[in-house]
This record gives sequence, C-alpha cells and structure tokens, in this order.
Amino acid sequence: MTLKEVRIGDTVKVKKLKGEGAVKRRIMDMGLTKGTTVTVRKVAPLGDPIEVTVRGYELSLRKADAEMIEVE
Repeated sequence: MTLKEVRIGDTVKVKKLKGEGAVKRRIMDMGLTKGTTVTVRKVAPLGDPIEVTVRGYELSLRKADAEMIEVE
C-alpha cells in the first residue's frame, strides 16, 4: 500500500521509498525515511495535496510523491 491510499486519520509506518535521485532525496530530506510513523491529517477537496503529520510537524505532499512512499 502507498501513502496515497491511506485514509484520513490512519497512522502508518514508512516501509520503503520508491523513486530515484533528487526526488527520493527530497522526500528523505522532509523526514520521510524508513521506519518513520506518519498520520494522514487532511486531503484537499480534489485529492491533491495530502497533509500528514511526520516527526511532530505538518507536511503537505503531492499525490505523485505520496505514491512513491510504501507504507504498512
């Protein structure tokens, strides 16, 4: 399952990051690394962006980026 598929209010753990190079590095720089707990807070009316809580702060992610993050 990817972060894009997680429902509002659910808490999941990052399992794996897909993608390569600068995109993967940017996601990791935002604090989304393997083993990190993520809670989905809100989803915009048209589905993009997704707001999550990670490491104690709010983060907005595009759907394309959320699709690269495998969770369990």
